[in-house]
Amino acid sequence: MDLQDETTPSAAYRGFGGRVGEFTSESEPWWPPQPSAAPGAPNVIVVLVDDLGFSDLGPFGGEIDTPHIDRLAEEGWTFTNYRTAPLCSPARAALLTGLNPHRAGFGLVAHTDPGYPGFSCTLPEDAPTLAESLRAGGYATFMVGKWHLTVDSRLHDGADRSSWPLQRGFDRYFGSMDGFTSLHHPHRLVQDNSVVDVAEFPDGYFLTDDLTDRAIGMIDDLRANDAAKPFFLYFAHTAVHGPIQAKEADIAKYRGRYEAGWNALREERFARQRERGIVGGDAALPQGALADEGRIPSWDDLDDAERELFARYMEVYAAAVDEVDQSVGRLIAHLEERGERDNTIIVVASDNGGTAEGGPRGTRSYFAQFGRMGPDPEGWVPDEPREVDLIGGPRLFAHYPAGWARVSNTPFRSFKGSLYEGGVHAPLIVSWPAAPEEMPAGLRDQFVFVSDLAPTILELTGTPRLDRRHGKEAVPSDGRSVVDVLGAPQAPGRQDQYFECFGSRALIEDGWKAVSTTPPTREQGAAGGVWELYRLAEDPTETRDVAAEQEERTARLAGRWREEAWANAVFPLDDDGSLHRIRPATERPLGDPVALVPYRPPLERYRSAALTVLRSFEVWIDVVTTADSAGVLVAHGDQGGGYLVAIDGGAPLVSYNAYGRMHRARGAALAPGAHRLVLRMAEQDDLRWSAELEVDGAAGVRIPSVPMLLGMAPFTGISVGYDYGGPVDWELYERHRSYRFDGPALVVRYLPGARSAHDVTELREIDREVARVAD
Repeated sequence: MDLQDETTPSAAYRGFGGRVGEFTSESEPWWPPQPSAAPGAPNVIVVLVDDLGFSDLGPFGGEIDTPHIDRLAEEGWTFTNYRTAPLCSPARAALLTGLNPHRAGFGLVAHTDPGYPGFSCTLPEDAPTLAESLRAGGYATFMVGKWHLTVDSRLHDGADRSSWPLQRGFDRYFGSMDGFTSLHHPHRLVQDNSVVDVAEFPDGYFLTDDLTDRAIGMIDDLRANDAAKPFFLYFAHTAVHGPIQAKEADIAKYRGRYEAGWNALREERFARQRERGIVGGDAALPQGALADEGRIPSWDDLDDAERELFARYMEVYAAAVDEVDQSVGRLIAHLEERGERDNTIIVVASDNGGTAEGGPRGTRSYFAQFGRMGPDPEGWVPDEPREVDLIGGPRLFAHYPAGWARVSNTPFRSFKGSLYEGGVHAPLIVSWPAAPEEMPAGLRDQFVFVSDLAPTILELTGTPRLDRRHGKEAVPSDGRSVVDVLGAPQAPGRQDQYFECFGSRALIEDGWKAVSTTPPTREQGAAGGVWELYRLAEDPTETRDVAAEQEERTARLAGRWREEAWANAVFPLDDDGSLHRIRPATERPLGDPVALVPYRPPLERYRSAALTVLRSFEVWIDVVTTADSAGVLVAHGDQGGGYLVAIDGGAPLVSYNAYGRMHRARGAALAPGAHRLVLRMAEQDDLRWSAELEVDGAAGVRIPSVPMLLGMAPFTGISVGYDYGGPVDWELYERHRSYRFDGPALVVRYLPGARSAHDVTELREIDREVARVAD
């Protein structure tokens, strides 16, 4: 990770306010007095869709039914040259603050703080959010959906909440604080500042519908009390991030639509894009290696069973996009019923390009692939075979193959996480029926970046950006309003923008784009290494590298990237992936032994994982039973992977869900009375565990060897006395639902063992070092 002088925090980073710990006092009130918004100020709704590709929506060439979003495009502005960050958290941070991603603290997704301001994964204390400025300007501020702007270790119920939605400007919040969740059985829902206490979800529950209901309810609650106050609604969909899931009725709508395969669908989308002027006439569809064909099997080479399987993945994905459109339609219809549609600005965008995280062949075992580091051990199964029709439903955590991701990103190359256009070129639609006449609707091909959205919304609403926050002068915005672009199809757009992700580098300047896909060496320096160069006006799909013909320009843009990187807290470059491994030592207590009482909401995901992932551990269960006692004693995980211990039919049961493959072991019947059960999960070679249940000091049942649950699994946290939400053992769930234990007494203790040699996490005294540098 070291790179000459560009490796450590220095005075160049000061002033970005990227760390909560820098500010120990407040010389001003948290919020300034709230004036009333200007009479007739418009409502604002920002709809952000997760991992949506450039071509998935109808206005951008997609065949998926999106009539409501199509209508927004027809009456508003469709941006064909909009770019965002290549990952979700950086894009969300830039959207809400108007800052470049690293200056907003998010050079990576919100999981860890390695100690550098550009990667703190905490919104800066001196950066007012769009919600904070609008609330100070007299708006009601609501959010539903995915937050993903708080590090893992601050998501639990005892955490500092300063980076939660309500503390960053929202009056009300409902959704998942994590980066994703199951749409059928969410692993954890938060309302305002508290976890939602629900043991199980009713049949037919679907998160996209629930989020829409909550959003409409927030608007209705406001109007019941204030008929005129404008509102800001940030609707951050969890769809269509993996695992891809949808309702069966919507999946059925797309049955058979994708039998022609990804090559044919990509060509059809590209033809519609050219016809509609979404891409220029000189654009060429990337082929061969440029189209990632080395990692995508040819549709013609697949057998019938593979085609059926792969088509089902896309049917589910299309249904999920369709459901997002249905949600938008419900919001529009409700605004129309209230007479508020015309004076509501609606923004629809994606946070990054479509993702290839499902791999070349897709997966029905999402967590066997996602969030893991390092090569698969021998015998690892990244896609546990199961019935095709289960894909999309509550029993499967799946993701579509990279071939469909390539279709999603038509006409661009590469995927989410890449700095090629497929990773950063995204759809953007803005609609405002009551806009002034001098702002005609239509296509806009100016370059707009995600950090431009907040300044644009503030100008459209006539709301000033807060100039101070927490007693600190607000850091200047990086974005600029593009209201002039709305008013004039020929107005100039943004001229330049830097990008960085996982050590890859890119810079756009005056229509030229320089890209380097690998970090430079120490000897080369930050501007060194191999760079490619593209003339986007003539080659928007990056098919013709002209770096060899334009050596001077390429070198100048590389040098310019280095200057932008220093100005935006980009260093150190993550040239070896070590930023993912570094975590603050303050997280160490999360792995200490803990006692848990029954029937409370599940222990939060990351808090639970600290007790079990990449280590041996024991679960001590002290229970008192009667002759009729039955139910789950402890459960950890869901259909994506997990384990539980239950009393079933009078006897102990251990169920282990290995990313979709079930292992079960039953013991002898228990006599009524007090018992101690000890589940011992002992590490074996090649990332495997053995599971043994000891009963009252005697050997009970044993499962000799199972693959460890790691990465993002188990995803649902630990529940005691029932199996919360998405069940570990579906057969048990079908018979007993959450299967609440009905015995007289139950206490569960987790005793974590030593960390595995495979655990590459580095715990560092980050807070202490940051304080030293600040001094």
